[in-house]
Amino acid sequence: MNQSIDAVDVLVWGGGTGGVAAAIQAARGDVNTLLLTPGSWLGGMVSAAGVCCPDGNELTPWQTGLWGAFLRELERREPEGLDHNWVSCFGYRPTTAEQILQDWVRAEPKLLWWPGCRLLEVERDGSLITAVRLEVAGEQRRVRVQVVIDGSDRGDLLPLAEAPFRLGWEPQEQWGEPSAPSQQRLDSESFFREQPVQSPTWVVMGQLQSDLLPSDRTRGIDPEGRPRLAAPFELACQSFGLERTITYGRLPGGLVMLNWPLQGNDWHWGLERAFCGDPQQEAELYKEMQEHSLRFAQALQDATGGWLQLGHAFPADAGSPAPWLAAMPYWREGRRMIGRHTVIEQELLPLASGPSAAPLPRNRAGDIQSIAVGNYANDHHYPGADWPLAPKSCVWGGRWTGTPFCIPYEALVSAELDNLLAADKAFSTSHMANGATRLQPLILNIGQAAGAAAALALRHGVAPAEIAVRELQERLISDAAAPSAVVPLWATAWDHPQWQQRQRAALSEGHFNDAAAQPTGMSTQEAAPVEVNVCEQHWSGTLNKTSDHAYALTVADGSHWPVITLEPLVHEQLSQLELPAEVELIASTNPWGPWLRAKRLAR
Repeated sequence: MNQSIDAVDVLVWGGGTGGVAAAIQAARGDVNTLLLTPGSWLGGMVSAAGVCCPDGNELTPWQTGLWGAFLRELERREPEGLDHNWVSCFGYRPTTAEQILQDWVRAEPKLLWWPGCRLLEVERDGSLITAVRLEVAGEQRRVRVQVVIDGSDRGDLLPLAEAPFRLGWEPQEQWGEPSAPSQQRLDSESFFREQPVQSPTWVVMGQLQSDLLPSDRTRGIDPEGRPRLAAPFELACQSFGLERTITYGRLPGGLVMLNWPLQGNDWHWGLERAFCGDPQQEAELYKEMQEHSLRFAQALQDATGGWLQLGHAFPADAGSPAPWLAAMPYWREGRRMIGRHTVIEQELLPLASGPSAAPLPRNRAGDIQSIAVGNYANDHHYPGADWPLAPKSCVWGGRWTGTPFCIPYEALVSAELDNLLAADKAFSTSHMANGATRLQPLILNIGQAAGAAAALALRHGVAPAEIAVRELQERLISDAAAPSAVVPLWATAWDHPQWQQRQRAALSEGHFNDAAAQPTGMSTQEAAPVEVNVCEQHWSGTLNKTSDHAYALTVADGSHWPVITLEPLVHEQLSQLELPAEVELIASTNPWGPWLRAKRLAR
């Protein structure tokens, strides 16, 4: 039986990635917090939905806040390390992520978690939410609230609270977004009615039977020796080939996250059923999504002659329909709350001149309003050809990364309800901007900011919209457990001894790009000491460039390894070398990337 309470300071609905982050941070702010989740797992896309190869915020300057703490705890608990695939520098098992989050929740004395809830009603008094009614453990309960946070993947609390929200596309005429369709196209083309949100995926987990694709495959091969997949997946391997299609999402232990957008298991049909409020229609949608993903896994299994099998990744306590199916869909988009500020595409794109970063959000007085940093390159999922998007990628560390951008606090605050905040993908963005703001690292830190804001509002006895943003920023920067960046600093890693000082200086002086202020980067003496862990090795050889931005190391046996880095100091050192040059690297090895991820230059 869940502990019975009838009032709480902060109520968080939804077990999304941002929801659990908001609940943890609110409780750490010394306010009584109740977390309600529909399922028995907490983490949304980082665990229950099986999206275990996070995108975005990969560089060490942006491995901050709860995202950074989560990443380092994953590294501690995954003995094989995290570098196992080519879509991300980080891959982990969903059970590992879920255990971390549940451990964090249970460690907070001011945080109570009720799993298996169904939200029935949200009570309002004017512009305030006053209580919620829910069903939990077969009982109906009413809980009075002071601050409410929607931490769900689809913004499921918003319609019950009658909070204004957007769902679907906005025309280019509304905000002038360069990648948005015109009103004429929205009115005349059925595509936009049939694809109201980005396509979701029901992740299915595979298991590799060895590290090498067997050469004696006898099934699924056409006369030219190419893998042949069953309909409707014939083109799934066309761009990258069979092996890279599969190892795209490789995880520790040879698990494989099958979340493939190119003629794979993205789902594009009847998505309006997820938002109509009819449980039967939603159940039918879920069944269709699961069957589609299982057919995709079977097609890959047949094409590999059994090299890929179904994997056991979700235990019974996850609530999954099968050990290889995620416990919930991966929703890329849902309802988007109308906030006091709406993040639009132009706020994510690089400045026309100057450093490679998006403009900083400011108020009328010129004060920076940012409470979280993201950098993912805008990415939209629909059937057919890729949606054309304004470019926002840049070269860094021997690889491509995304232009950093900032989220203003007012995008988390409802425009109509004074005590409602959003902590997951439902915060206030346009449909186009959602393609860059929906990823796990940023959502963890947006949730952290929402939880910190709720605690701060209660401490001062004001509505969340009335708190001083500068005080919230200081709370995030100086957080004892997970200090979080509020401005992007290219040259300052999370563990740099001057990290907090440089964050504060950026806020007061408006220098959002420390690389511009410090063109030589950090000195060797400034860098935090780096130890070689079990997943890293010494490499020596001849370093050269293979393109304007890519590096490769030729080693003694004549093989060539691409070299990348996530470290500002290494990035600076590589850019200053006269190539070719003999070097020694301390790096983790990823044969599926393939790359050496350099942690430091030994000489």
